[in-house]
Amino acid sequence: MSRFVSLRNAAHTEAAPKLSVLIPFYKESPLALLRALQTRDPHEVEIVLIDDGSQMDDITAEVAAFIEASPIACELITLDQNEGRARGRNRLTTAARGVYFLFLDADMLPDETPGRPGGFLDRWLDATVDRPAVIFGGFTLLQAPHLPRTAIHRQMAAKSDCLDAATRSLQPEKYVFTSNLLIRRDVFESEGFDPTFTGWGWEDTEWGMRVAARYGVGHIDNTATHMGLDGADTLARKYEQSVANFARVIAKHPQVVATYPSYRAARLLKRVPGVGLLRPLLKAFALSPAPVRLRAFALRLYRAALYAQVV
Repeated sequence: MSRFVSLRNAAHTEAAPKLSVLIPFYKESPLALLRALQTRDPHEVEIVLIDDGSQMDDITAEVAAFIEASPIACELITLDQNEGRARGRNRLTTAARGVYFLFLDADMLPDETPGRPGGFLDRWLDATVDRPAVIFGGFTLLQAPHLPRTAIHRQMAAKSDCLDAATRSLQPEKYVFTSNLLIRRDVFESEGFDPTFTGWGWEDTEWGMRVAARYGVGHIDNTATHMGLDGADTLARKYEQSVANFARVIAKHPQVVATYPSYRAARLLKRVPGVGLLRPLLKAFALSPAPVRLRAFALRLYRAALYAQVV
């Protein structure tokens, strides 16, 4: 079990938060996100952060300085060892006091929403009025810089993930990402993240499948930009880490996963003779200087070829 240190600001004692904003981070500063989080009534909101074993004194210092000056109730939990995405998020909820949890990734930045009054947190507070169980707000790439290194991730995310609420609602359980996710406390207490998921990927989607079956999942357009786009090499490494988690999802929810394009593609590639020899070729092409569209296609095939090992 990791040891931890907790830092709270003066506003933490007086607040009676309705909404707990929960932000895990690891070796990346959440400061830009923290500066963007404002609300009409600081007493209704608290921010709880967990540093999942970064051991980077400069990040700790700048987050601590922000917390001490913030009018919003804040707590920073610093772990001495990395616990992983699922365990870290579960730990955040044990520190939270709100009726609702808003999970935000540290590399998100709230978007302006034309035609909708108020700020990002205020719109989330308004969304709690009807006591929904779970709502995903969506994410975009509107504020993310256009960089050659992350062009493949931008193209893939824009096609498959940056969707409006109406489109996401067609498969509500599929589009449940902890990058911008509102959860009612009692719902999370009955259905937490599965701590057997380690490494990267699928722990939030698997959670969404469980919760959608029990409570339903709603979708609105209260988006935030994913600022932390990855290079093709990092994406490939994450896909490699996600194979065991994908296998866990198949075991838990075979009928749901069977409808996903990633599963169907993996099943098709499993029948291809020599698919094991094909994997390194697909990865090499995805990392080559070929046109972005072709490299993105190769990377998707590489992911499917990896998943072919467990379907």
